[in-house]
Amino acid sequence: MHSAPLSVLFLSPLLASPLFAQERDNWNRAPGPRPDRTIFSPLDLPAPSRLRTGSGAPGPDYWQQQVDYDIAVSLDPESRRIRGQERITYTNNSPEPLDYIWVHLEQNLLRADSIGSLIGGGLAVGGPTEGSDGVLLSDVTANGAPLAFVVYDTMARIEVPQPIAAGGGKFACDLRFEFTIPEKVFRRYGLQKVKKGTIFEIAQWFPAVAVYDDVHGWNTLPYLGTGEFYTNFGNFDVRITVPRDHLVVATGVLQNEAEVFTAEQRARLLQAKDSEETVIIRGKDEVGAADSRPAGEGPLTWHFRAEHVRTFAWASSEAFILDAAGLGDTLVQSAYPEDELPTWSKSTHMLRSAIAGYNKRWFPYPYPRATNVAGVEGGMEYPMIIFCRGRNERGLYGVTTHEIGHNWFPMLVNTDERRHAWMDEGFNTFINIYSEEEFFGDAPRAGGRVMRGRAMVPIMTAADQLDGMQLGMLQYMKTGAGLFLLRERILGPERFDFAFRTYIRRWAFKSPQPADFFRTMEDAAGADLAWFWRGWFVEGANLDQAVDEVRQPKGRAPGMVTFTNRERMVMPLDFLVTFADETTETQSLPVQVWFTSDRVQRRIATKKEIVRVEIDPKKVLPDISRANNRWVKPE
Repeated sequence: MHSAPLSVLFLSPLLASPLFAQERDNWNRAPGPRPDRTIFSPLDLPAPSRLRTGSGAPGPDYWQQQVDYDIAVSLDPESRRIRGQERITYTNNSPEPLDYIWVHLEQNLLRADSIGSLIGGGLAVGGPTEGSDGVLLSDVTANGAPLAFVVYDTMARIEVPQPIAAGGGKFACDLRFEFTIPEKVFRRYGLQKVKKGTIFEIAQWFPAVAVYDDVHGWNTLPYLGTGEFYTNFGNFDVRITVPRDHLVVATGVLQNEAEVFTAEQRARLLQAKDSEETVIIRGKDEVGAADSRPAGEGPLTWHFRAEHVRTFAWASSEAFILDAAGLGDTLVQSAYPEDELPTWSKSTHMLRSAIAGYNKRWFPYPYPRATNVAGVEGGMEYPMIIFCRGRNERGLYGVTTHEIGHNWFPMLVNTDERRHAWMDEGFNTFINIYSEEEFFGDAPRAGGRVMRGRAMVPIMTAADQLDGMQLGMLQYMKTGAGLFLLRERILGPERFDFAFRTYIRRWAFKSPQPADFFRTMEDAAGADLAWFWRGWFVEGANLDQAVDEVRQPKGRAPGMVTFTNRERMVMPLDFLVTFADETTETQSLPVQVWFTSDRVQRRIATKKEIVRVEIDPKKVLPDISRANNRWVKPE
């Protein structure tokens, strides 16, 4: 999902939700010896096993399910009706047989009686402009025999004729579905009328089997709109039937170019695949022209295939301009209406630049296509395709690099976004910092002032339990700022980058949990970071380092400075000492100085007169009270 600009990392306090009481009874104590259990104590993580090891890597017995889809769908623009039929092929790699499967029906969120609508959350905020009946599910069969199913809110349970065998057993079923696209939807999909037609962005649209994993079994959390999705990897074979004058872009590789593009457009696409510069496939002046579409009558069917992806999304419009360029084995393209010119003429260059940067810094882009679509959605990500909106260059690049960054988190590293949104939104916000720096030549815009308020809700709170401000500040901004701090101040770029790349490599096309991330980073960085994870992620802790006292006897003998850590969170201690002759001395102490006590004394080995001491002079730490960070000698 789209984030606010990274400069928001410097914004004002986040207020705590009354739903989350903070455990602060022992953390406002006077400085002194620490109790047995401290901020430095080991985290309470799940016991290592052959599924998930103590190093944070997948173990030899790690397993995950696979779900493949064969879908045929049609779009009727006049009625806004989507009608589809699909075959689901489910492979049960778990160690136990399964008596039923759970299926997501996410369009049911738009029903007036859905949980999301009744609590006014997520997509239900703003709602559709007219009532929605959600998904009509019908003709659920296996080998031609009807299957019993029941629908609960945004989930359906389908009974299977016999248990799906453990260790690789397969089950296939067929079903039909249909729903109406409301004229107005708050997030993620919908339609937008433009000068030369209508843009349809279709996502989270087909009945998709829920994840069954080793942590929660069936993941059946209802879709409330804020928490996004957690799905299985699988292969998709999708045929999309739309009016002949439409262009379609989608997850996957188009299989029938000769049927849906003109000879001239195919030649331009071939040129684009080997071009670093953007090539126009269908230009502004060609939109609406009869010869810009294949000759004939009636609708056209676009056929796409995608392998090893976690979902499938698409967009269709008669108004699309289409351009493209190549990046290695990836075709990078953009689909947008005339209304978005001139800014969107730079979209493909932006998308290509963002991918190239992530390839270099973190992990190679794993897919053969990358498409940016301009439409109603402000910013949302799916494998190989992103929906964006941007009216100026900085805005468009910001949303583009964020949404394509999601093809690393969570499209490649498949995290549970319902429970742990920070593991995709926050990690992505972090990698965006360096992407924007590279593209615009700016200094990295991240810092510690994100934590000005007290008693914050923990980052690890589920997204659906947060309001919009909390979601943005915690799951996006605080997480991104924390990783930036971990890289730039605590571990250093070389050490951090090796560990972060190790995490991506270990968990590519797999599904890590928070403990797997924490353990991998410590394992690959060679560092005990329990204090950092606990203070920044697990708890709603605050940081308040203070200059408590400066003593320097007459005669300008060596001075002694006493520092205190007045809150629960700990960080390295950086301070600047200024002397009467205007010379300075800087010291940087590791976080371990707080191991035994909240009080630290430091001898200043010089006879120069101390006139000022300042903690964190570069202001990179999230200190909630900077007034006590500076001591100035009285006149």
